[in-house]
Amino acid sequence: METLHFDDASRLRALAGEGDRNLILIESELGVGLSAPGAGQIQIEGDDPATRAEARRVINRLYSRLGDGLMCDESDVRSAILMAESGEAEGESGLIRVPRGASFQARTPRQGEYVRALKNERDTDLIFGVGPAGTGKTLLAVAYGASQLVLRRIERLIITRPAVEAGEKLGFLPGDLAEKVDPYLLPVWDALSDALGKTQMEKMREEGRVEVAPLAFMRGRTLNRAFIIVDEAQNATRAQMRMVLTRLGQGSRMVVTGDPTQTDLDRRQPSGLPEALGILKDDPRVAITRFERGDVVRHDLVARIVEAYEQADSQAERS
Repeated sequence: METLHFDDASRLRALAGEGDRNLILIESELGVGLSAPGAGQIQIEGDDPATRAEARRVINRLYSRLGDGLMCDESDVRSAILMAESGEAEGESGLIRVPRGASFQARTPRQGEYVRALKNERDTDLIFGVGPAGTGKTLLAVAYGASQLVLRRIERLIITRPAVEAGEKLGFLPGDLAEKVDPYLLPVWDALSDALGKTQMEKMREEGRVEVAPLAFMRGRTLNRAFIIVDEAQNATRAQMRMVLTRLGQGSRMVVTGDPTQTDLDRRQPSGLPEALGILKDDPRVAITRFERGDVVRHDLVARIVEAYEQADSQAERS
């Protein structure tokens, strides 16, 4: 048995959760016994020293997470256990802080790899984050871009995505072109609001420092001193992908996110994302993080939904 001591008893209560539900989850997942004999203390009981050490890493990670102003719910506990099992090192390499905004912590080893690539300004100018929905590809890229914008390390944050209909025809909706493409851009504005806060986001938008636009609006531009995010890139054609990748100007970096298995393009029009990944995979200034369903950090059910659809697709291919 070992006893952990903490300075902030209120933070420790938040870690334990209502009715100690977070501690109960750790006990269940790791096979240890946890108790709180006094204020600011947690005791770990278990026969296996390695398991006790793993529980200690999980508890310390969650305590630090709360100290960074982040949440600690069931999904955060499961993520901390996953990171501890992988041997992912503690520290700030997987943390994104947005000054006067929110903080975001990598919750899986691949998210940690992705955040490190985002932060590697010296060696990496183009980052691909590809994989299923819910893996944090866009949110982490937006958060990092927002942090650089607030710190004035870039002049503009530009987020673009193809305006491709996912099975719904919007051509007859009223309004001009800008009004018709707005529904495609709402998820990006939501991510920006999460990172910057609505007031700061609106101010930067009015100043022209934040721009969210359809991919077609990027043609003919050279984007200098900007952080560019190409979201939903599986819906970019080969020509569009080539076009947007060549928009990089002096002092700029780019992140491309998408799920190559979920394109909404016409079957006669191949996606440009798989081609770009193949062509650029060996370039030393390009980083590629390939997320899997185990990296889904939305509702726990989402990972199971992704797995169920993957199995159904495999069965359909075999039949």
